[in-house]
Amino acid sequence: MTAVTERPRSERREPASGGPLTGTGMLLRFMLRRDRIRFPVWVLALSVMAAYFSNVIALVMDEEALNAMTAFAANPIMGLIGGPGFGFDAITVPRFVVGMYGTSLMLGAAFMSITTVSRHTRVEEQTGRAELIRANVVGRHAPLAAALIIAASMNIVMALVTGLTMMSSTAEPAPAGSLLFGAGLGAAGLAFAGVAAVTAQLSPFSRAASGLAGLVLGVSFVVRGLGDMSAVQNGDLAWLSWLSPLGWPQQTAPFTNDDWWPLLLSVALFAVLVALAFVLQSRRDLAAGILPDRLGRAAARGWLRGPLSLAYRLQRPAIAGWSIAMLLGGVTFGAFTRPMADGAEGMPEQIVGLMGGTDGIVEGYVGFMGVYFAMMVAAFAIISVQSLRTEEQGVRTEAVLATGVSRSAWLLSWTLVTAVGSLWLLALAGFGEGIGAAAGMNDWSMFWPVAFGHAAQVSAVWLLLGLAVGLYGVAPRVLGLTWAVFIVGALLSLFGEMLDLDDAVLAASPFRHVGEYPADDISWAGIAVLTGIGAACTMLGTIVFRRRDLTTA
Repeated sequence: MTAVTERPRSERREPASGGPLTGTGMLLRFMLRRDRIRFPVWVLALSVMAAYFSNVIALVMDEEALNAMTAFAANPIMGLIGGPGFGFDAITVPRFVVGMYGTSLMLGAAFMSITTVSRHTRVEEQTGRAELIRANVVGRHAPLAAALIIAASMNIVMALVTGLTMMSSTAEPAPAGSLLFGAGLGAAGLAFAGVAAVTAQLSPFSRAASGLAGLVLGVSFVVRGLGDMSAVQNGDLAWLSWLSPLGWPQQTAPFTNDDWWPLLLSVALFAVLVALAFVLQSRRDLAAGILPDRLGRAAARGWLRGPLSLAYRLQRPAIAGWSIAMLLGGVTFGAFTRPMADGAEGMPEQIVGLMGGTDGIVEGYVGFMGVYFAMMVAAFAIISVQSLRTEEQGVRTEAVLATGVSRSAWLLSWTLVTAVGSLWLLALAGFGEGIGAAAGMNDWSMFWPVAFGHAAQVSAVWLLLGLAVGLYGVAPRVLGLTWAVFIVGALLSLFGEMLDLDDAVLAASPFRHVGEYPADDISWAGIAVLTGIGAACTMLGTIVFRRRDLTTA
């Protein structure tokens, strides 16, 4: 007989356990380690951009030039790009910076938050790394909590640095207004960190989760734009701005009213969305989503037999969502053509000149909108290439290449679908804007010129697409540099002439070489050069992609 002795109670080891937030601190340190470069780059990029605007405008624009911008505050374009233009009746450099560039900086903060939360939550689950982490003593909500903490920290640091850099600029703004402006940017980013936390629970795929958050951002921008375009003309739809998280920081009116209380709406929304995200996470399994997966066919359709059809199948949901947004956006902004024509007499000469003169203000407006939609579609193209990298990191590209598909065929197929999708989206935007503008002006002869002018801008999108593909093929880790080129090009196109920058500097923007048709003639040489550069970058990326190792982590 074998005697079994019982270990004394004092020596027994209880199984490790903890609450749903156990391990949050450890994961936070790990995420900070991963983002040791990304964190400061994002913060400094947004802060330096705000400081750049404050210093350059103070040096470039004198009092007379600033006063000329007062009438611009009553222009719907001002409402779309910048906001309601608080304080433009007694304009100063700080008020001009807030009114013209605040929305662009808020979009940057929102994008920073969405990508940060998705990177540390849904991407980790999709790649299987979250399962390894959860095998240790880590609570269910710890990864999401740590991701939200790091996103909130990025926005808080960015808000402080932005406020301090503006205070030290040559414009000499008031400290209270500078800090409020920075806090508004941080509040916008915080709100969309909460949005991303919720969308990360809905779909098992990071691309879909980020796409849903981006859709919310796009809707928020359109709603705010409609409200502000109405507000600058004393319309009846100004209340729409209060329905958008991008509108709340604007209502603080830094350097004019200095109201802090609208930021409480952003904080409250963040708190509600975080609580909702935790509830939704408790109701799903790891690597699953709240939204049920649609059952697939037992056998693939006949057309789904090659890399081109597979690339289309994978990008089809994103193209469908963007198609709806482009069509509705085109119709909406086209409807403001009539207010633009009616308000031409009250605009400053500088703005009227940029839009083609009083007689050509309608053509100038729809031509400008063609460039504006090209910027939106360029973001779609870059995101599409980033999705291709996600396919590679998730080991799904390796499975495709294990068949008879060559590397060149796979990369070129994905690029072709994105390129055709970009043309389709711009055509839809032009179709919608053509309908809105023609109906508003009661002149249907302008439909086809508007539609063609929008579609012609696709060559600028193709250049950025080719650059992204080239960087992906050569070094996927530096794919983010495409966003830097995109941001610089967009800013130069939107504000370069207003700041009276040299033509050589303005030429660095890919969005300035096609022409704002129908206000300007189409530059076929510019289209050929842009398309050629994009094709050359694509070929370079394809050649190197055939030789480099796949990255799966």
